[in-house]
Amino acid sequence: MSTPKDDLEATRIIVDALSGLKPNEQQRAFRWAAEKLNLSQPPNLVQPGNLPSSAQTPPHSQTPATTPTTVSTPTASANIKTFVHEKKPRNDVQYAAAVAYYHRFEAPQAERKEEINQDDLQEATRKTGRERFKYPYQTLSNAHKLGLLDRGSEKGMFTINTVGENLVAMTLPDGTSTAKPPRKRPNRAAGKRPAKKSAKVR
Repeated sequence: MSTPKDDLEATRIIVDALSGLKPNEQQRAFRWAAEKLNLSQPPNLVQPGNLPSSAQTPPHSQTPATTPTTVSTPTASANIKTFVHEKKPRNDVQYAAAVAYYHRFEAPQAERKEEINQDDLQEATRKTGRERFKYPYQTLSNAHKLGLLDRGSEKGMFTINTVGENLVAMTLPDGTSTAKPPRKRPNRAAGKRPAKKSAKVR
């Protein structure tokens, strides 16, 4: 790919690359690109077709600066029950990752949080109609050991990481279980057969 000559051409390249994606996929691509470029905060997310007039027309025919620009905003899921039922996590650690993802990216703006704890996980089971966890903290720890969550800023707090984001955003609801069952070692003692006695020669 050739290097863009200016920011206007770079904008057109970005729009062409994202035009075939769904809105939530476009939002995610913008966020990951911002993180890759170490931007302090993501840029305004603009949907293809709703670009500022400066990106659609040559510089000499730009509309006045007072012309309003339509800028898209991230859409949140209706509620955590809808989100979790759409994702269909297959096990406890996937459920924990989905809850952490929802609170960080999909919840209403005023209710979003970077980290969750065992109380948040239990509250999610109440709202989604799932059976309560007997040991919610252990479930979060297991998700951390499997690489889906990172430790938070305080003890007992966890935050979803890139691996967990990919699982929830890209793999679920069709993903397979991330929890690997322990391998069973063969019982050698049980597998041994009694040695046959050799027949005596008369």
